[in-house]
Amino acid sequence: MSSDQSKPQTAPEQKKSNIDSTQSSISKKTESITPEFEGSLTNQLVTRFGDKIVKVIYVRPGRTKILVPPNEIVQVASFIRDSLGFDHAESVSGTDYPNDNQIEVIYHLSSYSDEKLSSQILALSTRVDRNQSTIPTLIDIFKSAEYHERETFEMLGVYFEGHPRNERFLLPEDWADIPPLRKEFRIKGR
Repeated sequence: MSSDQSKPQTAPEQKKSNIDSTQSSISKKTESITPEFEGSLTNQLVTRFGDKIVKVIYVRPGRTKILVPPNEIVQVASFIRDSLGFDHAESVSGTDYPNDNQIEVIYHLSSYSDEKLSSQILALSTRVDRNQSTIPTLIDIFKSAEYHERETFEMLGVYFEGHPRNERFLLPEDWADIPPLRKEFRIKGR
């Protein structure tokens, strides 16, 4: 057998090769399939703001996530409400990324008034510096974000500029430790 000819595969090797090939083909198909409705939402956002401002993180049936710079979040949120029809924030949450020195704030948006959008969740996210974590509030756009922003302020230390009540409501008033959802927080005595 010459060196440019491959050795015949054993039965277990052939089976593994077939499985790997099938899995690769399935993952390529699922990666390339973008749900039509959700894809149209992201296309409208990217067309309006450009892919330098709106970065599409993922598009799945019923779920879409975009990332925008903090200084653009008010304009993008206004467009989402006025042009796309998402009328409320179901929640606002955050994730601490200490290795990147960032905190991600995520608004989960949906609609009560548009039946097509009622099963959709659009995650509008932005990332801010952990040491100067300030972003504009969205309560003038989504009134339902008020208490969620307060919780994010309290638990992660993100200050929402323009929010009327960046103050404690879950932790004790005399809380003097770092925000408890930051990765470096440790419960004393443990």
